[in-house]
Amino acid sequence: MAARDQWNSIKERKPVVEGRQVHFLPVETLLCLAASLLVNHRRYGGSTSHKAEEPVPTLARLFLRPNSSVLAKMANLDGSRPNGAKHEVEVSAHLLASPERLAATYRLILSAARSVGIDPVALPDFLGAEEATARLDLLGQEELDQAEVEAAVQRASASWLERRPDLEERVTEKLLVAAARIGQHRFATGVLRNHGHRCVFCGLSVVAAGGERARRMLIASHIKPWRTSEPAERLDVQNGLAACPTHDVAFDTGLVTVNVDLRIHVRPALEHLARIDAATRGAFGRPPLAERLLLPAEAVWPAERYLTWHHEHVYQEGLLV
Repeated sequence: MAARDQWNSIKERKPVVEGRQVHFLPVETLLCLAASLLVNHRRYGGSTSHKAEEPVPTLARLFLRPNSSVLAKMANLDGSRPNGAKHEVEVSAHLLASPERLAATYRLILSAARSVGIDPVALPDFLGAEEATARLDLLGQEELDQAEVEAAVQRASASWLERRPDLEERVTEKLLVAAARIGQHRFATGVLRNHGHRCVFCGLSVVAAGGERARRMLIASHIKPWRTSEPAERLDVQNGLAACPTHDVAFDTGLVTVNVDLRIHVRPALEHLARIDAATRGAFGRPPLAERLLLPAEAVWPAERYLTWHHEHVYQEGLLV
């Protein structure tokens, strides 16, 4: 009932020509939180907020607010604004720590919107989780080691508490863990989209029954590993490759590497084995292994600095990273 009343209030809202905007209602705030799974608000300053990607523009139109207000609310929710409301940060930490809980809240809000006539054109199911049977999975989580995430959180926690002394340490740590996992989800989503949802080494792209892409058949992981990357590098799509599980492990363990011209190199011993062993040839022969990375024409290439790091620290040294 409360959610429906809020949506009816939003439907009756008039555009603000001058003066202060009305306060965000809970349904607006919670949809901004859901949008954070897809959009990194830090990419857009005041002068670039008009370039914000979906669902920010759609939410802004629905709420009769500028993009900048939606982005600012997202910043409040992740604690990056010193004047952000403490209770919003606590709610954010609580929901982001549990995708199932966030999905249930998201479904309730969309159901209330539909009940008052807000259709999927005005408010699309941007998380793909409106149906009760849908799962809200965070992508790329298999790359994150819990101990490494906790170590990174411990290093960042002290500086956060200096900026936000109003927050309890447990809330800060919970939010930072959630931020790391959501950042990884956004990274993986961006890498898979950039690489056309297929393995850049062999071209594998599996579509399940019903037209959905099969889960776990493609992995988006870092070229320079998460644990050795700086915070900005962890979110950089140019630091990622989409690969099938076999070629993902081969790259991570230095069996293959990629030159700055995107040419794929195989360790000589593995290359020799592929010539004499049918099973090995089925994974590392050419084909299926391509000569160069298979990227869509519009794709952003992996950055040279990451490929160089991999060649020097993984392929040449032969280390497991």
